[in-house]
Amino acid sequence: MYPYYFSVFALSLLLVMGCYPPPYMGTEVVGAEEFVIDSYKIKQGKFSILELTGRHYEEFNEEFLQEYQDAIQEGDVLYITLFHPSRLDIANAVQAIGSTVGFQVYQGRIRLPDLDPIQINGLTLEEAAKKIENAYSNEIRDFQVFLSYKDRRERKVELAGLVTLPTIPIDGKIRLFEILAKAQVPPQANLFKSYVVRESKILSIDLFKLLKEGNMSQNIVMRGGDKVYIADPSASTLMVLGEVGKERTINLPNGFMTLQQAITEAGGIPYTGNKSYIQVIRGSIVNPKIYTLTWDHMVHLPSESLLLIPGDIIYVAATPITEWNRFMSQLLPTFINIDLVSKGIRSLGINVP
Repeated sequence: MYPYYFSVFALSLLLVMGCYPPPYMGTEVVGAEEFVIDSYKIKQGKFSILELTGRHYEEFNEEFLQEYQDAIQEGDVLYITLFHPSRLDIANAVQAIGSTVGFQVYQGRIRLPDLDPIQINGLTLEEAAKKIENAYSNEIRDFQVFLSYKDRRERKVELAGLVTLPTIPIDGKIRLFEILAKAQVPPQANLFKSYVVRESKILSIDLFKLLKEGNMSQNIVMRGGDKVYIADPSASTLMVLGEVGKERTINLPNGFMTLQQAITEAGGIPYTGNKSYIQVIRGSIVNPKIYTLTWDHMVHLPSESLLLIPGDIIYVAATPITEWNRFMSQLLPTFINIDLVSKGIRSLGINVP
């Protein structure tokens, strides 16, 4: 009987000690100074964060901000609104058609009440509106015409993820911010993992800067065939482990979070935690970069100088006495579990030494 319980004791000790390793003290560990330097890189935005993880993208192309001349094409569907002080019959008829099916360009032309088919293929919206006004002026003066796209066969943006619209037509002027507003991107969306694709390449657009910071340098003019994906909040995360109130995974929808906030969301550091060893593990498991900080760093340094990024693991070491206390507190349930397992094995005819 004694050897049996001695084996259980030894196994329990290995299990508990294995779950709560001491602080890592290898040569790859760096201090708070380098963590602060990297945090200021993180503040520069999404693509600086990606560079810290070893990924690089092409620089932002300033030409993406330029509007371009767009033209009506075969198959496009138009909203058309007419205004006239007295001919409400025609105005209302056009409004009714525009709000339901719209006016489709067929064989380069559209058909409007009281007019012959009008050739508008290849014209801009402004040119087409002027041509419709001139056509009506032969019969009725003072008509005002307003055109916009209801749908387009080719020139539209496709959207996926946390959006309410699958496509939005473009006109050479509509920009990314307006597209995202029309798509009703929810406030909890993961902007760090969201992206814009053009010609099968991800553009170096920082959606957090655009939507949350109002940085219009990211507000590109959209082109036909562009694709926008809005990610779920849980698409990027970090982990807090060790001596904290509750070990957990935390979502990083903006691509960064302060160390103080992460520790707070994990329930803080109890008296059992070693506040001299708060470690942040960053990068690949094979060759991680490990920062070692202390509670004093968290208290005295500005929060924006201690930033975390997706994939980080925060590990709070245990005080030496804690490991024994944890072992003692878990001793009884461990005995019970192993006893149940051994009884189950014996019921199968296997002898446990």
